[in-house]
Amino acid sequence: ASLTSFSSKMVLPTGPMKFVRLWTTFSLAVKRLFDDLNETYAAIELDLIGVLSDEVVSLMDKICWLLCALYHSFNITDWDLNSVQQFMRFCWRKQKQKTVPNVFVNKTHVGGCDATFEALDNGKLNELLAGISYDYDLIVLGGGSGGLAASKEAATLGQKVLVCDYVKPSPKGTTWGLGGTCVNVGCIPKKLMHRAAIIGCDLKDAPHFGWKIPESVEHNWDEMVSNIRNYIKSLNFGYRKSLREKKVDYKNAFVTFIDNHTVELTNKAGKKETVSGRHFIIACGGRPNYPDIPGAIEYGITSDDIFSLSHHPGKCLIVGASYIALECAGFLHGLGFDCTIMVRSIFLRGFDQQVAEMIGDHMKNHGIKFIRPCVPTKVEEINEGKPGLYKVTAKMMDTKEIVEGEYNTVLFAIGRSACTDPLNLQNVGVIINPSNKKIVVDGTEHTSMKNIFAIGDVIDGKLELTPVAIQAGQLLARRLYGKSDVPMDYQNVPTTVFTPLEYGFVGLSEEDAIKKYGESDIEVYHSNYNPLEYALSKRDENTCYAKLVCVKSEQDRVVGLHILGPNAGEITQGFALGVKLNAKKSDFANLVGIHPTDAEIFTTMNVTKSSGLSVQKTDC
Repeated sequence: ASLTSFSSKMVLPTGPMKFVRLWTTFSLAVKRLFDDLNETYAAIELDLIGVLSDEVVSLMDKICWLLCALYHSFNITDWDLNSVQQFMRFCWRKQKQKTVPNVFVNKTHVGGCDATFEALDNGKLNELLAGISYDYDLIVLGGGSGGLAASKEAATLGQKVLVCDYVKPSPKGTTWGLGGTCVNVGCIPKKLMHRAAIIGCDLKDAPHFGWKIPESVEHNWDEMVSNIRNYIKSLNFGYRKSLREKKVDYKNAFVTFIDNHTVELTNKAGKKETVSGRHFIIACGGRPNYPDIPGAIEYGITSDDIFSLSHHPGKCLIVGASYIALECAGFLHGLGFDCTIMVRSIFLRGFDQQVAEMIGDHMKNHGIKFIRPCVPTKVEEINEGKPGLYKVTAKMMDTKEIVEGEYNTVLFAIGRSACTDPLNLQNVGVIINPSNKKIVVDGTEHTSMKNIFAIGDVIDGKLELTPVAIQAGQLLARRLYGKSDVPMDYQNVPTTVFTPLEYGFVGLSEEDAIKKYGESDIEVYHSNYNPLEYALSKRDENTCYAKLVCVKSEQDRVVGLHILGPNAGEITQGFALGVKLNAKKSDFANLVGIHPTDAEIFTTMNVTKSSGLSVQKTDC
């Protein structure tokens, strides 16, 4: 009976297949730590007992203390020394630790010396000593790229982790599985449809390369969508499997905060449960906005819906000038659909405006229509159907003229808002930006509440890119539970816009470089180029473009690299390392290019904007 009342704050040393000496430096350090904290502890000092001694009874008492720490009840039987050794082997297997000391506090396994001091630093040890325990070390809100990366990294570092993910159906009823925006309604289906459109262009070029192509080649929208959805489902399954392999708990549940350590989970059936966590990472991403006009929600769709549309879209109106708007219009037109883009002001706000206008010109020259500057004011249904027919009324921003048009599909791509409203963040004092509902964080993804963090598209003022969320999540987990102090670097992150003519860049736009360094200190090296794959069909001559934005006073250090052309993302990825490592224009000039490639243009360009010379290319 006295054993059950024994304090379970204890130090348990272990060793591989033999008893070990507790007077190692690490064991003494942990003992001194508990002495300094004025905490009473019990220690099984196996080196004082000796394998061949008769002090098995004394050892048994201490093993009973261990059982008190691990379990609420147990049976005591007569053991011999061999049984004791078997029990110790069991402990080693159970805790996956073969080093000493092995520390338990209030029935919770802490680990060895390093783990104990890490627990002291991050507050976990004090919570355990105070009798405070949580259901999970980490609860991640959101099963997208960033949330999954953070959860798996934390689990690898020995933490007990829960991922909560719930997808609210779009107004059209579209929903999806684990993986977030990128996998389900973003990067992956977008790139696959972009690829489908490129194949269509290649078929038109094929006769110039000797291929005999039937005059009528048709695209099957339903088959493409079905194949893409099946591929995405395989990715959803893979994410579930990887969480199981990492021993990360997963709940398909809607989350609201009760306090800064407690959340309420509601599943699809409406069943509620409450769980607690020491740390939280909010990684719930964002969803598309609808304009506040009659008929927008009732009759319009967004990028949440287009990739799983159960029927061909027909004649399309895309509202917006974001990369999502231009990418969707690009692949829809490439698949053979009539496309019009309604633009309020500029293309690709925040991107290099010279290149943005080039993208618009290229799309216009290839048959995509633009209404600019213009905003919609009303959407009305003319006919139901799949697709239906809708009348869109709009207003020109410059002349105030009212314009009307009829379309089968109206797709809004006017921006996104963070999914923070349902979380009840006001309950825990997490500050958000009221204009976009995004969470305000510091340079280490800390919110205004010390145990709550945020990553990915949900945070204010950072890049909304999948690789950024993944790396930020991994680095955050390592800072919380590992020995790392490395923060996420949000500078010089490469990205690509997958318009028909792809646009890849890293670093500053020309406008931002001038704003930062002054126009007199900026030099731009630039050139058109002609991809060899266009040569026989003679399409898009001198429409591809590249430029390096350099700071004169820093020996022409490259602070911005931009390329407009096929496979721009593949080109940009490699050169991004040079920009991140402060490469200069001379480094690019000294690099021997691979011929014939598009990327070699960065090794040969020598015309500056300030010279006013032509950048058109006539050679290969």
